Amino acid sequence: MREFSINKNDAGQRMDKFLTKAVPALPKNLMYKYIRLKRIKLNGKRCEISTKLSEGDSVQLYINDEFFPEKRDEAHRFLNSPKDIEIVYEDENIILCDKPCGLVVHEDESGEADTLIDRVLHYLYDKGEYDPDTENSFTPALCNRIDRNTSGIVICAKNAESLRVLNQKVKDRELEKLYLCVTVGIPNKKSAELKAFHRRDEKTKVVRVEDKSFPGSKTMITRYKVLAENKQSGLALLEVDLVTGRTHQIRAHLAHIGYPLLGDGKYGSNKINRALGVKTQALCSYKLTFRFTTESGCLEYLDGKSFEVKKVWFKDKFFEL
Repeated sequence: MREFSINKNDAGQRMDKFLTKAVPALPKNLMYKYIRLKRIKLNGKRCEISTKLSEGDSVQLYINDEFFPEKRDEAHRFLNSPKDIEIVYEDENIILCDKPCGLVVHEDESGEADTLIDRVLHYLYDKGEYDPDTENSFTPALCNRIDRNTSGIVICAKNAESLRVLNQKVKDRELEKLYLCVTVGIPNKKSAELKAFHRRDEKTKVVRVEDKSFPGSKTMITRYKVLAENKQSGLALLEVDLVTGRTHQIRAHLAHIGYPLLGDGKYGSNKINRALGVKTQALCSYKLTFRFTTESGCLEYLDGKSFEVKKVWFKDKFFEL
């Protein structure tokens, strides 16, 4: 018999959701069968798959040891990553990280071993705020993502309640995220709302943008305003607000209107990038504002607050502000 004591991060989940995370090797059909046969119990009594768990509950599983493989090495794999992270803001519920350009947020198809989430887990482990050996079903998680070659703010939830709240806020667009970027060429319009149609080619990983709808395309809307100009180099510093959230949206949309991002080798000019000595794209998710319109639980205190990356390399290098 194996037994799980339900802690704060487990509470509030349905029994089946908890078991899927706590015992991932147990097939769902067997899980449902064992609940019916009372080989999985809650506080020593029969339960249902929809039963909600409360802090202090005890889940007993009378099932084979094969469903509990040794997982310590895998669970502690994050210790192989550095623990260095740039922190914009941190409290008992969240961390706002300033992700550097070149670092992936999660492991991708490249199999990159060093990721932002593993760095965060290592950091929290060393602080004594996370230990996979004492958690049944929760791991601190990132609530938004940005591309490898984009820098800026990524949100991490440190507990289950803040993760649930933040996931809902992201889904309902109650977080305002603004970007800074540098364009090659200075837009004639100093502010604008751009609309186009977007489709990503899954083979080439390149985005196609057209002014009119085409098969498989989705609407793309981007707002920008010019904050500064470097007329000697022909560059502009833009603040960008994404109304929609399409793949490579800022890069592809600005390139489509004739103002590609500095340092962007995919949609921009490598010749100009080399001439200006820029090897990484000049794009940063630099400002986050919490604008809650619905109940926000343990994160209510964040409503209306803004957080900003203070040092953005391309702003300091090319513009006098």
